[in-house]
Amino acid sequence: MKALQFEQAVESILKREKRYDALAYLFLKEALDFTLKRAADTNGGEPRHVTGTELCHGFRDLAVQEFGPMAGTLMIEWGLRESSDVGEMVFHLIDEQMFGKQDSDTKEDFAGAYDFDEAFVKPFQPKQRAPRNVAARR
Repeated sequence: MKALQFEQAVESILKREKRYDALAYLFLKEALDFTLKRAADTNGGEPRHVTGTELCHGFRDLAVQEFGPMAGTLMIEWGLRESSDVGEMVFHLIDEQMFGKQDSDTKEDFAGAYDFDEAFVKPFQPKQRAPRNVAARR
C-alpha cells in the first residue's frame, strides 16, 4: 500500500468521520504491520490473517513500546477510548479498500479486548508499597 494512497484514504475518512485523529489511522497502519510481523514470526515466517483481538493487542503493545507513559494521553488526544474504537477505524479503512477483511471479521471482534486504563495508564503508575509493620521493628 502506497503512503500517498493511504493518506488520501484517511483524508476521505476525515471528511465524513471526525471522531479519530489522522495520526490514529497512521499509527493503526503501523500497528497492523507490527501485528502481522509478530503473527508471521509465530507461524514459521508465513504471513497469516490476524484477528481483531490480535490487532488490538498489537496496537496496545506497539503504543506502549513507542510512547511509554504518554500512550494513554495520545489515545485520548486521538479520540480513542476503548478497543472497539480500533475496530471502528479498521472498518473505515476497509471501506476505503486500504485494509482487507475476511467474511467472518466484524466490528464486534474488537470490543472488550482490554480496558484502556489498564493497558495505557496502570503500567506506568508507581507501584504501591506494602505498609510497613512498625510493631515488628520494636
